[in-house]
Amino acid sequence: MGRDVPALVFTREDRRRYREKMHTCLDVLAQMLRESTFESERPQVGLEIELNLVDDDGLPAMRNTDVLQAIADPAWSSELGRFNLEINIPPRELTAGGPGAWEQAIRDALNHAEDRASAVGAHLIMIGILPTLGETDVGGRALSGDPRYQLLNEQIFAARGEDLRITVDGVERLATYADTITPEAACTSTQFHLQVAPKEFAAYWNAAQAVAGVQIALAANSPYLFGRELWRETRIPLFEQATDTRPQEIKAQGVRPRVWFGERWITSVFDLFEENVRYFPALLPLCDDEDPQHALNHGGAPELGELTLHNGTIYRWNRPIYAVTDSGPHLRIENRVLPAGPTVADIIANGAFYYGLTRALVDEDRPIWTRMSFAVAEENLHTAARDGIDARLYWPGIGEVPVVELVLRRLLPLAHRGLELAGLDAAWREPLLGIVEQRCITARNGALWQAETVHQLEKAGVSDRREALRQMTTAYMDYMHLNAAAHTWPVD
Repeated sequence: MGRDVPALVFTREDRRRYREKMHTCLDVLAQMLRESTFESERPQVGLEIELNLVDDDGLPAMRNTDVLQAIADPAWSSELGRFNLEINIPPRELTAGGPGAWEQAIRDALNHAEDRASAVGAHLIMIGILPTLGETDVGGRALSGDPRYQLLNEQIFAARGEDLRITVDGVERLATYADTITPEAACTSTQFHLQVAPKEFAAYWNAAQAVAGVQIALAANSPYLFGRELWRETRIPLFEQATDTRPQEIKAQGVRPRVWFGERWITSVFDLFEENVRYFPALLPLCDDEDPQHALNHGGAPELGELTLHNGTIYRWNRPIYAVTDSGPHLRIENRVLPAGPTVADIIANGAFYYGLTRALVDEDRPIWTRMSFAVAEENLHTAARDGIDARLYWPGIGEVPVVELVLRRLLPLAHRGLELAGLDAAWREPLLGIVEQRCITARNGALWQAETVHQLEKAGVSDRREALRQMTTAYMDYMHLNAAAHTWPVD
């Protein structure tokens, strides 16, 4: 969905041609997986961070066009809401530079953007859901001006035929309706990319699915939505509902949701792209001019435009990516489960844990996905989103256990081993994974700090929830800029 699309109306002929082109792309991908060389000699990692825009008082600022013009950097782009931006950090080898090099590069980019944004009256905040966001902030006028978002909005509601119902039962309860997909813009995430060879793709994707719940529990940072305290990572149920093309009757028939964990372990990346085509009708049936079979037969690397555009409208928590660069075609996994923030230090620690743990699990003699049912992995994800760092999750050989105990006893040593296999010595690993360790020892993360701070403000006499959330948000921004990991933040 990163590409520009025109505003138009699709015909039945458009949809028929698009389906045919997707099947052609699938055939070409299968041939490439059998015969072609994919770039994997020097695998790279990448990172995208979605951010919110606020004014001086911590309230939503619908200024992404102005801020993008002020930043004037192609690494930055619009997102679904006018109060969102996204930065795409250049890909790199995991061991490039030295300890702290990636973190410093990210901080430099964000600090530069903050300076430019503040000149036009806005500020950047990395947080899973902006606590000061209200229901009136996510109406149709909040949709970004890029035609692709308007087109996506029209297609989702054409498929549904009715308004979106959003319900979350947590500490408090939310039940509301939306007539645009803009509530999805409330969900801002950190997306880690990992380039892998085709023969290793299934193992890495399965490992990423197996640890998704653990990732969410440790990094939860979205406890508030529309003034209500809900799940510790409310972003998960909100995103699942805010892009749902299915009315209730279609859900009852077992039709798959477009925000999808999946339903099975895989044996090839082809499984995921084939499921996309088999289960999901096209939302944006835009055909490219390329003949992928002709391109492949003449020694080129086909873009597979229809297949990749369709893939961008199916929101797997671990999404397969096919892309072509100057060095040729490659495959990567886009890990989408984590919220943005709280700090760059927290984000880099989360990345180190994810990259190290998946590498170690892939290297095990008896893979985790042969000892754990897929349904349990999905249940872990939702349990973690609901309970955050207090969650109890299932792990083979241990059973149901507090996530902090699971990480300290079993998973942190694996993450260390995986990073060591990737070429990171102790001087690199200890500061990064030490943040994860201390999070577990203190049982504190961004979501817990947000909730405790609001509760403290309310006990101190701030009787208006909106004002408590505003004060908490401005304090959050101060600590975010200090870049001290969130488990160290005091509750004033």
